[in-house]
Amino acid sequence: MPETSDPARGWLLPATAGAASVAFGAGIGELAAAVIAPSSSPFVVVGALLIDLAPPWAKDAAIALFGTADKAALLVGIGIVLLAVAGSAGVLEARRPPWGQVLIGILGVVGAVAASTRANAPMLAVAPSALAAIAAVIALRLLVLRLSPSPTPTPTPTPPGSSAEPAHGVDRRRFLGWAGGAVALGALAALGGYALQAGSRAVTAVRDAITLPKAATTATVPASAELGIDGLAPVVTPNGEFYRIDTALAVPAVDPADWSLRIHGLVDREVTLSWNELLALPLEESITTLACVSNEVGGGLIGNAVWLGYPIRELLARASPAADADMVLSRSVDGFTASTPLAVLQDDRNAILAVGMNGAPLPAEHGFPVRMVVPGLYGYVSATKWVVDLEVTRFDAASAYWTDRGWSARGPIKISSRIDVPRSGQSVSADSAVLAGVAWYQHVGIAAVEVQIDDGDWRAAELATAISDDTWVQWSYQWSDASAGSHTVRVRALGADGEVQTAKRQGVVPDGATGLHEITVEVR
Repeated sequence: MPETSDPARGWLLPATAGAASVAFGAGIGELAAAVIAPSSSPFVVVGALLIDLAPPWAKDAAIALFGTADKAALLVGIGIVLLAVAGSAGVLEARRPPWGQVLIGILGVVGAVAASTRANAPMLAVAPSALAAIAAVIALRLLVLRLSPSPTPTPTPTPPGSSAEPAHGVDRRRFLGWAGGAVALGALAALGGYALQAGSRAVTAVRDAITLPKAATTATVPASAELGIDGLAPVVTPNGEFYRIDTALAVPAVDPADWSLRIHGLVDREVTLSWNELLALPLEESITTLACVSNEVGGGLIGNAVWLGYPIRELLARASPAADADMVLSRSVDGFTASTPLAVLQDDRNAILAVGMNGAPLPAEHGFPVRMVVPGLYGYVSATKWVVDLEVTRFDAASAYWTDRGWSARGPIKISSRIDVPRSGQSVSADSAVLAGVAWYQHVGIAAVEVQIDDGDWRAAELATAISDDTWVQWSYQWSDASAGSHTVRVRALGADGEVQTAKRQGVVPDGATGLHEITVEVR
């Protein structure tokens, strides 16, 4: 196609051809994945590969910017980049064929490589990305051909307002119709793929039909654990509000009937446990606060829930770990791994294989059917969701997903606290000023919380009743001498072991953030 100063003919229409072609191919890829390899959606496998390749600073930045919407942001970003590459492929194909087709072929290779390197990749894992690329290449070639000049035997005058362009033989309206048709077909194919993805919906139906057994040991929340202050995080976090940070771009759909857990490695005997065998054990309720290592000072990547499960120490006792073992490498169904100190899983804390959360089966995004819950450790070294494998090993012999990326191997949770009420910048009345928040030091416990106003002396806050050392505790302070104006408020926690929350600022890498949460308050 000859170059022209008209952007529509020079690059806009070819770019549209590229975008429409890739949209068509992407839809075909999603449909193919649904039919032959449900875990190998091109979008999902490429996104998962990007998550795996991301350095710690990139993960930290994504969570800081988008919080629990980080995966949605990643998919949107992939879509934007894909459209840009697709447009470039269209222009390249129009001006320097067949290089546009080659560029799309490279996209297909990237998708195929990403699919083939995923954990438990099926035999046909590369097929959806390959078919997507083939479909996109064919569509691109056909659309670009419709941009080629078509000679007209007898030139005729062009009526005013007509979209036809006899000089170049390109009917924009007809071309846009073809391009729109390609996009529509791609969208229909993607919708068809979604409709065929019955597996995850079937697992959801199974989950909804499950009635968990009654706990052999129950846990209760004292009425005095809840201060009832508006704006203060509830002492038990509802499932729908519980933070979610993991590496799974698509939530694994695991049928409990197919689930099993294998305990092996440096053990006297291997243990395999099915879903029904797990439910037949005397399950215990426990209340544990979980925290993400990416939680910034004062952040919300922390939650407290009532969990139902079975002690991991009892299962490890069956396997009888070797005397020189010091780590358990847990593995998720999607290949994620976490390194947990063996001693932590063998002591008296409520480290469990959890099947229930706040009185219901685990939500899919929180690990259904089975996950690990371990008090006192950040989730990246302990809280494996969709867990299927526990390998007893050593820290000097094996490493895990995030420790391979520069994070510390053991990840004990640091003492910390947060101000929930008021929010920073909020205006409060001098005659009714109340400060409130939460503090935590899992598996050690909080002894006291103190607040500081404008660099003054530290003042003791009142604590609610702690559920246990493994949960956060609410605190409040009646600010009776609040004066009009702007004030800086800080909070710090003191642990039951004498530890005082440090004011030294440290980022989340490599083992969790430190520093004091502070806010600015306007008193009127």
